[in-house]
Amino acid sequence: MPLETDTIAAISTALGEGAIGIVRLSGPESIDIADSIFQSPVGKKLHSVQSHTIHYGFIVDKKTGKKIEEAMVTVMRGPKTFTREDVVEINCHGGLLSTNRVLEAVLESGARLAEPGEFTKRAFLNGRIDLAQAEAVMDLIRAKSERAMNLALGQMEGRLSKRIKRLRQELLEVLAQVEVNIDYPEYDDVEEMTHQVFKEKANYVKSEIKKLLETARGGKILREGLATVIIGRPNVGKSSLLNSFVQENKAIVTDIPGTTRDVIEEYVNIRGIPLRLLDTAGIRETEDVVEKIGVERSMKVLEEADLILFMLNYNEPLSEEDRRLFEKIINKEAIIIINKLDLPKRIDMEEVERLAAGRKIIMASIKEDQGIDELEKAIGEMFFSGSIESGDLTYVSNARHISLLNAALKSINDALAGIEMGIPIDIVQIDMTKAWETLGEIIGERIHDELINQLFSQFCLGK
Repeated sequence: MPLETDTIAAISTALGEGAIGIVRLSGPESIDIADSIFQSPVGKKLHSVQSHTIHYGFIVDKKTGKKIEEAMVTVMRGPKTFTREDVVEINCHGGLLSTNRVLEAVLESGARLAEPGEFTKRAFLNGRIDLAQAEAVMDLIRAKSERAMNLALGQMEGRLSKRIKRLRQELLEVLAQVEVNIDYPEYDDVEEMTHQVFKEKANYVKSEIKKLLETARGGKILREGLATVIIGRPNVGKSSLLNSFVQENKAIVTDIPGTTRDVIEEYVNIRGIPLRLLDTAGIRETEDVVEKIGVERSMKVLEEADLILFMLNYNEPLSEEDRRLFEKIINKEAIIIINKLDLPKRIDMEEVERLAAGRKIIMASIKEDQGIDELEKAIGEMFFSGSIESGDLTYVSNARHISLLNAALKSINDALAGIEMGIPIDIVQIDMTKAWETLGEIIGERIHDELINQLFSQFCLGK
């Protein structure tokens, strides 16, 4: 993909009222464009100031000379910038009108409105960061917990990229040795690449890729949130549990069965684990058309869930619907919550324990705020067991990376299968070359322009 040569601009702060709004420019004309609309009280010109300095003044309308905004303007000359181009950031008062007026002045002076993610895209194209690091920028913006943020920061610093580059180098050394053996067979002092040596190298790379893939589930949870579904019959306290987690009355709570008619979704942070929490319609046989649709949707999200919070009523015996729900979650990660502990006992706990089949059972009264801490602790222990705290782990969280690692692993396995069948090394190396190229796609060493455009189009405007 060719490097960009024009100058782009965009509002880099969130839209809406705020203390500060930032309009960012990047490109060869950034400083000249900013200079043409900047008026300093002391007559200072931006093209003559030192790099990485900030200056007070006003943004003016070029045509009328009228002051538009009071601003602090930061000048940063490439290559020591995020994009490795000249960058100017105009800090003005926050708010839709003020930042848009400044942006309009910048665009009228010759800049082009940036596409979503174009600043980060230029950082990638100009070699400041690789593709995996660029994607981590958006992961950082979207992080829903401190752990997810730390994961994204590690990726931005190149933790995953370094692992991938090291594996590619291992493969490259093998491929180079094969080529030397083929092209210069007459040299006796050149080490021969035997099937055994080839196999050892391939198995090493395979084990390293598998280690990365083993982190994929935990990384994906941190990045996207743990899809957690609250299920149970009507009026067992599902919406009360959701509200307890969220600390807001998001769901309507009444004593009337069937109040929740649809799936309610909220993001919550439970002990550093982001949960995409889904409160479902109470699952029961019903003739109500609207409630029946809600129950069908509940069953669908149940199939897609990472974790099931199955609620039962301490004050009621198990019903056939409860027993059918136990059958539905037989192969799912689940925690059983016995709610309404503040009411008289009518549930058969021996039957519950038998149907739970060793799953964690939490005794709770959501109304009295009992059992919530124990439930949060159980969720944390179930999925991470404390290992996610280790600072030296590299977590793979991006679906594109996971797909490419699986593809590279398949190529390695194909190469190993070829060795076992006694296929000549110069033929087996085709699969190893494919693995090397596939790993390169993770960091952007080998990737199509269309995919690059698609990836960066998912970024927010101004980043």
